[in-house]
Amino acid sequence: MAPARQEQLPLLFPYEPVYDARDFIAAASNQAALAWLQRVDEWPDRRLAIWGEAGCGKTHLLRTWAAQVGAVCLDGATLASPEMLPESGSVAIDDADRVAPETNLLHVLNTARDRRLTLLLAAGQPPSRWTAALPDLASRLRAITAVEIGPPDDDLLRALLVRLLVSRQLVVSESLQNWLLLRLPRAVAAYRDAVARLDEMSLAEGKRISRTMASRLLQPDAACDDQENSVAEGFSPSKTIGLR
Repeated sequence: MAPARQEQLPLLFPYEPVYDARDFIAAASNQAALAWLQRVDEWPDRRLAIWGEAGCGKTHLLRTWAAQVGAVCLDGATLASPEMLPESGSVAIDDADRVAPETNLLHVLNTARDRRLTLLLAAGQPPSRWTAALPDLASRLRAITAVEIGPPDDDLLRALLVRLLVSRQLVVSESLQNWLLLRLPRAVAAYRDAVARLDEMSLAEGKRISRTMASRLLQPDAACDDQENSVAEGFSPSKTIGLR
């Protein structure tokens, strides 16, 4: 009788992000945003929006900037009233495109202007592309300077993978790191999830992280070679396994 197949662990892993400036990795994809955040006095009307796809680091940058300047940090999805804004100073609004209804967002922008607040917004799209039926709101959104944070490039993802492994004191060969870099989804969250899950699998099985283990993580149904010496050998880019 064949032994029961061991249930594989899913890729997704609960992760509570910690936004520390020391953990942010500067790269070509975020260079423009970093430069703008260091020149607050040059923001037209004391407003700036940073935008980009999920996982590009915009929330990390927004939170880091807020901590550095002492800004009040708010979530657009729960910003129910302009009275939640501070009376003075700076404010950072994450997911600013989720402030609803439109009249509320308009009042938030007007209140920030009246109180002369320095305002940093973060969203998936620049304000000029947000849905705005109100003409006054549309004109205010178009006037906000917006800078894009591009998707993570190869250098950033490699540095991130190394940093995540070191933070968990995991020893993974460079060849296996290259193997993971070719197969993991190109998103910061996916790298955090994968390293956390590999750490958990390694502890549960009492083994070092191998290509066999990584293959089971990315594609549980894939047929894998169980020999530990396969970690760094027999790899070619054409043998793509798992998520891309």
